[in-house]
Amino acid sequence: MIEASAAAPARTFVYVSAATAGTIDIYEMDEATGALKPVSAFEAGKMVMPMAVSPDRTHLYAVIRAEPYRVLTLAIDRTTGGLTQQGVAVLPDNMAYISTDPSGKLLLTASYGGNKIAALSIDGDGLVSEDTGQVIPTGRNAHSVVSDRNGKYVFATNLGSDAVLQFILNAETGLLTANDPPQVATGAGFGPRHVVVSPDNKSIYVLTELTGHVIHYALDADTGTLTEVESVASVPVDAGLSPGIAPPAPASFNSATPITAPVDDGKPKVWAADIGITPNGKFLYATERTTSTIALLRVERADGRLTYVTSYPTEQQPRGIRIEPSGRFLVASGEKSDRLSVYAIDQTDGVLTLAGRYPVSAGANWIEIVAFL
Repeated sequence: MIEASAAAPARTFVYVSAATAGTIDIYEMDEATGALKPVSAFEAGKMVMPMAVSPDRTHLYAVIRAEPYRVLTLAIDRTTGGLTQQGVAVLPDNMAYISTDPSGKLLLTASYGGNKIAALSIDGDGLVSEDTGQVIPTGRNAHSVVSDRNGKYVFATNLGSDAVLQFILNAETGLLTANDPPQVATGAGFGPRHVVVSPDNKSIYVLTELTGHVIHYALDADTGTLTEVESVASVPVDAGLSPGIAPPAPASFNSATPITAPVDDGKPKVWAADIGITPNGKFLYATERTTSTIALLRVERADGRLTYVTSYPTEQQPRGIRIEPSGRFLVASGEKSDRLSVYAIDQTDGVLTLAGRYPVSAGANWIEIVAFL
């Protein structure tokens, strides 16, 4: 009698969207060394950029930021890491960011140019619905939208309005309603961009694109509202950068006064991009594109407070970083680089050590990592 085969071995796959090439490059990660082995490339379409993984790890969602704006539902083969397109849904705008809620029933999207967020339903088979469930106008330049880890609250950054919007998520209907207050303001000219939620769900960290700060907010579990705790620079003064400049607000349709653009001092500008936190909540990392660096900040266990430690050189114009689920390796992409960098994360002090660099297609930006244990 032939015995049943053993369970499939543990595998970790890395997905990198390459906007210029129009592909999603697929790698398998060696769990001991972090080394990447190319598996295949999925032909997604030009301007494939933001991606998100379903909570059950069965699907990868990928947005095409060229007309017609759409999101692809891609099934993940847990044995090979390969992708198979199972669906495509039209998006209401050019979406710069997507994420899922913890239930996997909702795809949250943010449109930078369209000044809006949208929530789309995901059916029981993991397919994004053609019908947009909800479109909500925001302040200027909505840049990211995420749920807290319990799926009760949603937060959206508005870079041009220097605000973080606060919503309550109805688990039954999948609809968002504005919290009270509906938003919290950042410092003027900060330009809030990307967000991470602490593993214990007590803190929200917002990276500001134009100043390179990480704003630490305490999350009230009962109300879903944010209270600013601190704002810590992730770009040191000796980097020699001036604050970035937000796009000017559009003129009203009946205004006779032209919009005056902010004065540019001609110096290199802060241009922060992505943020990530380790699964144990001890270390936080943020990228800056002008200097092509990754900053390390340590997180206090007791209260989530941050301390800037140092910055590391990385791939040119680092758009995306992702930490694999065990918290031992960080992968970084550079939009102007033909390589990915993999770093080993020291579990004691968070120090990054380059473990290897690997070829990637043109315009690499977004990274997602899926581990099958």
